[in-house]
Amino acid sequence: MRILYSDDYVPDTEMMDILQRAATACVANEGMEPDNAEISLSFVTKEEIRSLNKMYRNIDRITDVLSFPLIEDFEKIDSDDEYMLGDVVICLEKAREQAEEYGHSEEREIVYLFVHSVCHLLGYDHMEIEDKAVMRAAEEKVMKYLDLERS
Repeated sequence: MRILYSDDYVPDTEMMDILQRAATACVANEGMEPDNAEISLSFVTKEEIRSLNKMYRNIDRITDVLSFPLIEDFEKIDSDDEYMLGDVVICLEKAREQAEEYGHSEEREIVYLFVHSVCHLLGYDHMEIEDKAVMRAAEEKVMKYLDLERS
């Protein structure tokens, strides 16, 4: 699993390791080969994520994370081929606010947002109640593996 970080903000080594383990677990849980996968990750300001949200989703408001999947049909991926899952964009300011609001660490919030977004890259969605439950179970499985469960 390769995570490509933008030059604007690169997390410290400990956070990079956790994100690496999280992405690897997400992909492996889907029965895919994590060594061949790649994800682009950027950390942005509130203004930047609002602009991206408006541009790509036509929603003019700040959000915590955006996902831009690149694979439409996972059946077409050969397990030996390298593949780019897509882009993840996290608003650090929003993550910090939410960590405080939810009463857990900033690290846990950032990792959760990343796991949530990687699940989107893997085809999960939460528009319908049934889909939301399936997605939440996948997220919680990875968060438990990372020992970052909700308290």
